[in-house]
Amino acid sequence: MSVFERYLTVWVFLCIVVGIALGQFLPGVFHLIGALSIAQVNLPVGLLIWVMIIPMLVKVDFGTLGQIRRHVKGIGVTLFVNWLVKPFSMALLGWIFIRHLFAPFLPADQIDSYIAGLILLAAAPCTAMVFVWSRLTQGDPLFTLSQVALNDTIMVVAFAPLVGLLLGLSAIVVPWGTLLTSVVLYIVIPVAIAQAWRSYLVKRGPLAFEAAMNRIGHWSIGALLATLVLLFGFQGEAILQQPRVIALLAVPILIQVLFNSSVAYGLNRLLGESHNIACPSALIGASNFFELAVAAAISLFGFHSGAALATVVGVLIEVPVMLLVVNIVNRSKLWYEHAGQPIAVKPSPTG
Repeated sequence: MSVFERYLTVWVFLCIVVGIALGQFLPGVFHLIGALSIAQVNLPVGLLIWVMIIPMLVKVDFGTLGQIRRHVKGIGVTLFVNWLVKPFSMALLGWIFIRHLFAPFLPADQIDSYIAGLILLAAAPCTAMVFVWSRLTQGDPLFTLSQVALNDTIMVVAFAPLVGLLLGLSAIVVPWGTLLTSVVLYIVIPVAIAQAWRSYLVKRGPLAFEAAMNRIGHWSIGALLATLVLLFGFQGEAILQQPRVIALLAVPILIQVLFNSSVAYGLNRLLGESHNIACPSALIGASNFFELAVAAAISLFGFHSGAALATVVGVLIEVPVMLLVVNIVNRSKLWYEHAGQPIAVKPSPTG
């Protein structure tokens, strides 16, 4: 992991402090930035989102989709957890914790928005960081790439309907026009730009491609941190008044990560997939494409919304929680490969 990736949680904490401080001391600047919008799309943030997303999508080779037949069971588990378990389990956890158990401790006018943010977070499967998690578990790189490519292909057409369905089930008004605009702006167009860029780099050769990836590798994290400073600049007043909100929002996210990774890991073992397939399958089911979730939350509900804050909490706990999952799957490799098999007993010297 790079320094940026390893200490992402630290950078996010620093962004919280810097953003809140700037929001308190320079409110006029943040009001000016917030006003730079066209059709509910904030131009500075829209640009930052593209800088976040496009370098990640350049890494995705959609040509690997032809390889999914090599590990049909593992791909099946990935799709099942990412699209049928993960979004619906998060909607359920949001209903249990945010609408009921934690409701007395949260601002009443933001309950729906918090739940919406959690849904957006769960409906966006991981695109970039899963490569890091897979590498840390010695996961099959080709399988990792193929499942990312397949998820991104599905996300282009399924993200908006899925989010709309879950928001509707949660009794939250669905702004369909803004939702579809977000899909075009933050999925369709970035994918098209990234793949055109990738095609150009690949034609120049593998060395040129690697050099370009090294140059733009930190763009995504830098743009993410800049976006977080803006978010916390707008959210500062609410956070200062309700500091425990972040801890409460982290609870359903943490439960969901552990639950989904366990389901995917267990199903792969049950179906007989190898450990280096089960690991990336479990890890992509646990992590999120939080850059897309943040962008969609801002577009749909605004900088000041609980939805934007909820997606940022997902960023905040992503690295430490995922490193915990990585540690668990690495330590359990022996169990994964040998549990249920008879233990060989060495014969005694006497026979």
